[in-house]
Amino acid sequence: MTERAEQEPSSFPAVLDISLVGTYPGATHAGGGYVWDEVLEYRVWCHPEDGAPDEADGSDYYYCFETYEEALAFSRAQTGAEEPLALVLQREYIDEPEPGVFVHMRQERLTEWPVEFLRRPRRTAETIPRFMAPDAPPNRLDILRGLAASD
Repeated sequence: MTERAEQEPSSFPAVLDISLVGTYPGATHAGGGYVWDEVLEYRVWCHPEDGAPDEADGSDYYYCFETYEEALAFSRAQTGAEEPLALVLQREYIDEPEPGVFVHMRQERLTEWPVEFLRRPRRTAETIPRFMAPDAPPNRLDILRGLAASD
């Protein structure tokens, strides 16, 4: 049995394709969209101005990981490192161009999210239509949090 097989299951979702970890662009959206479809990798950003080794001529840089636990262990051990983020794929998402105005976006995008957002249920075919429905609960975010009853 390998060491990986003996580890506890991750508290956060597995990445979509381990062979692609580290191949995604560094410049992506940051947060937003309300829903997620897939986790592509976990990232830890390092900042030389905060004591991280200068590996990019003074610029910030990141390391990619297959699991949240690996990313967390690295971030705790590395001076100048942030808490892990998740690079997520949103096949569709909810844009909020101004407070309380929501738009269903039917296009893919990559965005970095705080890993805590992954505790929300993964988007289903009904998530966004229910969120956008005229009879949605007063707190529409309950749908995204998995707290609103399904019909």
